[in-house]
Amino acid sequence: MAGRIDAVAFDVLETLLDLDPIGARLAEVGQPAAVLGPFFMRFQRDAMALTLAGDVADFTATARQALRTETQQTMSEDEMAHVLDGFAKVPAFSDAAPALRTLSEAGVRVGCLTVGDPGNTRAFLAGAGLARYVDHVVTSDVVGVWKPAPDVYHYTAKAMNCEIDRMALVAVHAWDCHGAKRAGALAGWCSRLEGEPGDVFHPADVRGDDLVEVADELLAL
Repeated sequence: MAGRIDAVAFDVLETLLDLDPIGARLAEVGQPAAVLGPFFMRFQRDAMALTLAGDVADFTATARQALRTETQQTMSEDEMAHVLDGFAKVPAFSDAAPALRTLSEAGVRVGCLTVGDPGNTRAFLAGAGLARYVDHVVTSDVVGVWKPAPDVYHYTAKAMNCEIDRMALVAVHAWDCHGAKRAGALAGWCSRLEGEPGDVFHPADVRGDDLVEVADELLAL
């Protein structure tokens, strides 16, 4: 195909899927909904730390530990299960389906690069109405390490049958785009979450206020 990209891999949590309903589930078990932010940050940090230490981070076990810590050991096993079950039911952001459709209709292979079990991820995508546009799902469970380890992006390019310099990673996290750039991929950053990407990360190749704008900019490369 024309242009610089053959494939685009989307981050899932916070990029395609809106985690705000997890805050409502926290409130349902007596925790402040505002715990969602620090919980998810701790979860990501701890998984990255385990990867750096040479271990494989399990999605559910790491998430449970993060919940225990952020709620000061006040949640029961059933309460944690109720909160984590919500990941299977979170909705897509309104710009997710149009962006995926734009790329798919342009002949670009579309994938997801995320954490956890591939089957669960496909279920999340199906529940959010996105599965029809997604050709490949790559997760940390399959690769054995978590983003932003370079192996994750290289594995994804191979899974999507393209050279890494013709694959773009799309995320709302500047650190994820940085990891993709360091590995040799292209990157598209959406400002919805962070506002500005910051000066410590390699700049993405394109940026936009929503995912549709990012998709259009990638196709224009």
